[in-house]
Amino acid sequence: MDKAKLMNGVKKYTMIIVLVLVTLFFTWQTGGKILLPQNISNLISQNAYVFVLASGMLLCILTGGNIDLAVGSVVCFVGAVGATLMEVNGWNPVAATIMMILVGLAIGAWQAFWIAYVHVPPFITTLAGMLVFRGLSNVVLDGLTVSLTNEKFIQIFGGGANCYIPDFFGGNGFNITCMVFGIVASAIYVLVQIKSRMDKAKKGYEMEPLAASVVKMVVICAAILAFTFRLSQYKGIPTSLVWVMIVVLVYGYITSKTTTGRYFYAVGGNEKATKLSGINTKKVYFIAYANMGFLAALAGMLTIARQTSANPTQGTNYEMDAIGSCFVGGASAYGGIGTVPGVIIGALLMGIINQGMSIMGVDANYQKVVKGLVLLAAVIFDVVTKKSDK
Repeated sequence: MDKAKLMNGVKKYTMIIVLVLVTLFFTWQTGGKILLPQNISNLISQNAYVFVLASGMLLCILTGGNIDLAVGSVVCFVGAVGATLMEVNGWNPVAATIMMILVGLAIGAWQAFWIAYVHVPPFITTLAGMLVFRGLSNVVLDGLTVSLTNEKFIQIFGGGANCYIPDFFGGNGFNITCMVFGIVASAIYVLVQIKSRMDKAKKGYEMEPLAASVVKMVVICAAILAFTFRLSQYKGIPTSLVWVMIVVLVYGYITSKTTTGRYFYAVGGNEKATKLSGINTKKVYFIAYANMGFLAALAGMLTIARQTSANPTQGTNYEMDAIGSCFVGGASAYGGIGTVPGVIIGALLMGIINQGMSIMGVDANYQKVVKGLVLLAAVIFDVVTKKSDK
């Protein structure tokens, strides 16, 4: 293997290497507590909103390094509307869920219109949205906390102690269903990779060496099985993880396998050339920001379900978590580069850092310092890499 290929391989898997090293560091510093089954489960449940928001934020960033600063406030506002409808106005959870989705879509479409068709800069539009919807959240809640008592809604969206997929095999102290899921997921992943490799061979496309492909499959399957094994030792699959998997799979497919997904990369790579090629760039921008409103609504449901309440401060700094996960996960500050799997790795890295420092008893203020430095380091890496490639 020549030096250029080695360097490209290192760049491609930098965040995975960092994730492994950070996990090993906190395993050592916490005496292995961070890898306890309950902590693994909590890592997913506590960061479900990050995975969801970051998947949508990626689409905004792909269009040219643009971000949505309003998502935290939209999460709060949608949660406030949903909790008020269910607890104060007596709506059933299905109707309230539909209304929350519609509210999120309406907000996303409202901001998307100004960005895509009036050309108001995304930073200004979403900054205004951040202030507007935080204020409206206080108005809806009257500055108070509304407790959520609808058990059905809480269970579906992953809140409370019993919000786990039941063990259909009746395991005693070990969730067999969760472990079976891990085995099936690993098998599907291997089959998909083999099929992809066979398709590339038929079409004469360039492929990575077979040995590298096998090593990658073994490592990923081992990670999936280890993850599901630890979850099996606690209560199994949290329902919040189901929502995260749906979002990740859907948006991973959209960005990598569809024409619409390629448009986001094209706009971020060169908007003028994309427009000249006949692609409606305004529509691309509109979809990106309208979609962000939809995912903010889903994150709002996950948030109020986990906290079993809605309050005026919910969603604070959620936008920073989503943006940070994207850049740490390899999305370019210039747009046109980034993947959903990379974003998930970035979100996991930030989540592990948060949880590791919490277990160690590190002051919350220092935790913010570390997160800020990690984000800065990721962007510096991106900028330096771009310069070295020129």
